[in-house]
Amino acid sequence: MTKAELYKELNYVNHSREKRLKYAYLVIDNPEVITPLLEILFDVDDKISCRAAWVFEFMCGEKLEAIIPHLNTFTKNISKVHLDPAVRPVAKICEYLIKANYSKTDHLIKTHLTETHKEKITEACFDWMISDQKIAPKAYAMNALYLLGLEYGWIHPELTIILERDFQLQSSGFKARAKQILKKIKR
Repeated sequence: MTKAELYKELNYVNHSREKRLKYAYLVIDNPEVITPLLEILFDVDDKISCRAAWVFEFMCGEKLEAIIPHLNTFTKNISKVHLDPAVRPVAKICEYLIKANYSKTDHLIKTHLTETHKEKITEACFDWMISDQKIAPKAYAMNALYLLGLEYGWIHPELTIILERDFQLQSSGFKARAKQILKKIKR
C-alpha cells in the first residue's frame, strides 16, 4: 500500500473501536505500512494525521513490538504533535513504551528503548504537563513520568511541583490521578 493509498484509507477511520482495530491489524499484518503511517501522523498540521495517530495507538496497543524499528522516528517527532485528537494517542503510546520498559516481565522494548528515546519521551511528557492539554494526555504523561522518575531522580521533584501547583486549577480527573501519583512518589 502506497502512502497515497493509505492516506485515502485513513478517511474511513473514525472514533469507533471497530474501525481503529481494523486498520491497526492491517498495519500489523503489513509492517511496511508503518513508515508511511508515521509520515502521515507527523504531518502535524493535516487533520488526517489524527486518524493516523489513532491507528498507530491501536497498533501499539495490540503489538507494541511493531514500533521497535521506528522508535527513533517516533521519539524524534512526538513533540511536534499539537492537534488535540493526535496528542492523546501519542501520549498513550509514550505511556505504553514506558510501562513496557519498567514492567516486571520481560519485554522487547527494554532492550530497544535507549537513553535518547527516554529523554525525548520525558521532554514531551513534561511539555504536555505544563501546556494547555486535556486530562488524558496529562494523565498518561504523569504516569510515564512517575515510572521514569524511578530511574531518574530529578523527575519526581519536578513532577511533584507541577502536580501541586496545578492541582486546584485542574479537573476532578486530573486531581484524582495527581493524588494517586503524589501518594506513590511520597512512599
